[in-house]
Amino acid sequence: MVLPAAVFTAALFLLPVGILLSEGFKVGGEWTLAGYADFFSKPLNRTVFFRTLKLGLLVALVSAIVGYASAFCIVNLEPKQRGRIFGLVILPLMISPVARTYAWIVILGRTGIVNDAIVGLGLSDTPIRFLFTETAVFLGLLQLFMPLMIISLISSMENLPKDVIPAARVLGASWLQVFTRVILPLTREGLVLGGTLVFTGALTAYITPAILGGSKVLMLETLLYQKVNVSNDFVSAGIIATILIVMCFGANVVLRRIAKA
Repeated sequence: MVLPAAVFTAALFLLPVGILLSEGFKVGGEWTLAGYADFFSKPLNRTVFFRTLKLGLLVALVSAIVGYASAFCIVNLEPKQRGRIFGLVILPLMISPVARTYAWIVILGRTGIVNDAIVGLGLSDTPIRFLFTETAVFLGLLQLFMPLMIISLISSMENLPKDVIPAARVLGASWLQVFTRVILPLTREGLVLGGTLVFTGALTAYITPAILGGSKVLMLETLLYQKVNVSNDFVSAGIIATILIVMCFGANVVLRRIAKA
């Protein structure tokens, strides 16, 4: 049973990834790293790379901060209330990413809720441009992937012994010490899982950056789409795909090392 399953996994997952990775190293029929050097030599590509990395890290960081507070409150609710709140947390995951992204257009558009409030309160005479900015992309990605962090942390906190926090408080630990020395070490696996899901999701999302960022805020995924469907540049597309895969695996490795530390 083990061998057929391993062969099936290799054929279905590893083989396509291997073929994809090889495309970035083949230039003119030769195996070389010149394609990567050429890719990062262009200012636009460097800007897109660092923007994608920055937004991915910010989304993961804010998701972790909000996620810990939310998960701690949820696990301490009564079972009936906990079920209701948990249902609200996973509700966005049941809605199409397109629908959720267009909701941000209603909120952040020139005639959206936020601008109506700003103009109505006299904070600005004219609407402020929120769409097609990094802020809009950040908010869209945060709303899209933060439930994954909360779910992961809830799962870890539910296995947290109930007496460790009161014991730490009785021994004189502050709430900051309780978090850093008790909660964080005992829930690090949930943090690693949630951080990996959120970071990789933010890196590889296409719909949200394409709609909220447009051509003004390119991400690696939207640049990959342009290379394939507009430029027919499959070599650059393979390079971008390889960079995304390396970043995703690297994030998991770094998070595990930080958790062990």
